[in-house]
Amino acid sequence: MSADIRKIAVWIEETHREMGQAISPATRKAVAVAVIKNPFAGSYTEDLTPLMDIGAELGGLLGDKCVAALGITPAQAESYGKAAMVGEGGELEHAAAILHPKLGAPLRVAVEKGAALVPSSKKMGGPGQVLDVPLGHKDAAYVRSHFDGIEVSLNDAPRAGEILVAVAVTDSGRPLPRVGGLTHAEAIGKDGLR
Repeated sequence: MSADIRKIAVWIEETHREMGQAISPATRKAVAVAVIKNPFAGSYTEDLTPLMDIGAELGGLLGDKCVAALGITPAQAESYGKAAMVGEGGELEHAAAILHPKLGAPLRVAVEKGAALVPSSKKMGGPGQVLDVPLGHKDAAYVRSHFDGIEVSLNDAPRAGEILVAVAVTDSGRPLPRVGGLTHAEAIGKDGLR
């Protein structure tokens, strides 16, 4: 792997009750984070191909870790998302290079299919700052019950010359969804929309 990884963290969030209502089965979100050295920190570089290649490596690695943490098969994954936070020595385009050109394809393999666009966010920040990872249904963008997100933060990352990269996967939508629209059971996943 060409990514110089300092740290990986994986955790699960389960919701068992919401507004006094039991959630059964619990809604579950997994997030996997890699803290990597930013090879371009501190200077402008025109060709960001190495970061794009790192994105491809991390998409599969982090997606697999989320699926394993949930204890599900890839086909049982329902939604996904990605995000990156660049330390102060980098620039937003470094996060974009990791997230957009190549990370999605191996993530889709990790969750089986993934016809819809992978929601994403990027920002610049420092150690302990919160990064929001947006979530959307993996096969049908119009499934409103899966519009969601999860926050991640690590007390020591990202440092100035690092990038914190996060991938999230769920086995369900939001707890108690009731705003209508296409349901998970109705999703076809042919065009990424419905």
